[in-house]
Amino acid sequence: MAGWYLRKYSEALMTKRKRTILLGKGTLAIQAAAWLQASDLYELTLIVPDMPEPNWTDSLSTWASTQGIDQIPTGRHEDIPGLKEDGFQIDLVLSIFYGRIFPAWFINKCDRIINLHNSPLPTYRGIAPVNWALKNGEILHGVTIHEINPGIDNGPIIGQATYSIYPETDEVIDVYNRGLAFGWELFKAVMPRLDDIAPRPQDESLATYYSSDDAVLLEERRNFTRAESQ
Repeated sequence: MAGWYLRKYSEALMTKRKRTILLGKGTLAIQAAAWLQASDLYELTLIVPDMPEPNWTDSLSTWASTQGIDQIPTGRHEDIPGLKEDGFQIDLVLSIFYGRIFPAWFINKCDRIINLHNSPLPTYRGIAPVNWALKNGEILHGVTIHEINPGIDNGPIIGQATYSIYPETDEVIDVYNRGLAFGWELFKAVMPRLDDIAPRPQDESLATYYSSDDAVLLEERRNFTRAESQ
């Protein structure tokens, strides 16, 4: 394990790119990984796929295998090589739809750790933000890139994009896919100038949050379509 870490560290030093670990799942995570792989600014050293991977989206694990990129097959961030050793250092950790909460000790191991969340934070923190936005009759939704704190989706905002949604006619899958498209554009806009952006604190007076315990209240918006939710 230590040898793997030292090899990746030496490679990054030679290229002077930021050593980056990506955690997550699905199409947007794959797009981000491919962008990082081709970037002159970042060195994609490891992928941690969210396991088990859902069958309704593309497999990040399969993509990493085809590209020959090291990955953690368990999907557990705790299993990152060298993580628990003194002196572990990683420039950037990027989470895109990774389903686990990061404890403070892990956050403190990262020079910087950021997340892409499928809502216009500080509203709709937590799970199923698209489902809840439609359930609540919102006409605007969004995506946010933010710093990760020990709390849930409450870190300072780095970048955000908003877009129209139509609760009368939109299904959850429609807005989810729209969010992927806007998330991809936001990612490409933010990442080349990440170090130049001053994150801004979230306005706690506007914050809303939903947990897994609230899911039963989603009713017709619980799944990707109304028909599936019956």
